[in-house]
Amino acid sequence: MNARHRLPDEFIKQSKNGCATLRLSGQDGQASLPVYGLGTSIQGRVDVHRTEGVTSVEVEFKGILKLEQVAGGGTTTYKLCSGKNILWVKDRLRDLPCPDSLRFSLSLPTTFSDGEKTFPLPPSYEAHLSGLPGFRAYIHYALTAQVVKPDDVPNIVKSAFLRKDDWAIATPVLYRPRSRPPAAIPPPLVTHPRHGLTETIHWKAVTSTIPANRSYLRNSTSIRLQLHLPTPRIFCVQQPIPFCLSFHASSTTLASFRPLAPFTRPSVRKMQTTRIRLMRQTSVDICNTLMFGTKSDMWTVDCIGEAAFKHIGEGSDWLAYSGEVFIADHITLGGFRAGGFSVRDFLVLTVNPTDLTMSLFKETRMVVPIQFTTDPWIEDGPGPTLYGPSLEGASGSPELPHQ
Repeated sequence: MNARHRLPDEFIKQSKNGCATLRLSGQDGQASLPVYGLGTSIQGRVDVHRTEGVTSVEVEFKGILKLEQVAGGGTTTYKLCSGKNILWVKDRLRDLPCPDSLRFSLSLPTTFSDGEKTFPLPPSYEAHLSGLPGFRAYIHYALTAQVVKPDDVPNIVKSAFLRKDDWAIATPVLYRPRSRPPAAIPPPLVTHPRHGLTETIHWKAVTSTIPANRSYLRNSTSIRLQLHLPTPRIFCVQQPIPFCLSFHASSTTLASFRPLAPFTRPSVRKMQTTRIRLMRQTSVDICNTLMFGTKSDMWTVDCIGEAAFKHIGEGSDWLAYSGEVFIADHITLGGFRAGGFSVRDFLVLTVNPTDLTMSLFKETRMVVPIQFTTDPWIEDGPGPTLYGPSLEGASGSPELPHQ
């Protein structure tokens, strides 16, 4: 079909034999696949160019979640959704021909059940862990339009020229539920000469300690470490994550800690002793149950972002930095959970001295769960729709390996 006759808001795909066309409205005509969001419906039409002998026309939408543990772990498949719309069936009494254009609308569900729990319908996604043991997991959605025509030629001819799938039109569908944070990023924290960062209700600090190595610093105390993040900890995946970081101790202890403090020059960032990284944990559990009191899941952890620091102030007993965590460009979705498959995101702050045997301070690690939305906050915009476990449910220390 001539491109100038295509509507810009249609996704178009033809059958192999060219006798039928699937048109999906409300789509980018230049996109490789149709995309749908939360609570939407698939609307379009099936055009039949050769109606002779056609007995029925139908469209069907399916979604599956498939989990496979490599090396004998087994495979589990969940049916996320399924819907069929019979557009036309031949009336044998009236013997009317098939219409050459048939419209349809299929509503997408917002949830699915694995038999025990109900989850929000998860987005299209793929993940894998290479090696043995390993896993493969994917969430796929697909739409199929089927024009049914009975066999009217010998099997030999049919197998060579008129296969049944020549009349079927199948296309993968990307399900991308959109969401926004419940609030805008607040103004940055300011420093006070006496006590450091001045806290506000829009920021919340997570506190930890950096223990002193008593073998070298007998008179020194531990350093109180605070990571300040906007509250709630829900961010747009398209924007950097702002933070503030403060260290509190005696002037002597802080002076000893200086070599381990964050670097602010990009050229030496890879040499950082103090780092904040954004980590994504992808977990697969075929059984999705407890076995002998423990979970039987497998997981992989990937770094999908890292912080850049800026020194913003210091006093006699405090040292403060601000910065942003920059998210990798290929990350477009937040975390979610569906059956035995989950994706979770965490900020991981580490203080890792190069040589612990000679370091004046011991290593420290802080893990803070966060959540992502697909779109930025806008005034008077819709609230968040999150697809992962709540932050309260993820507040315990996750099983993230050291990296």
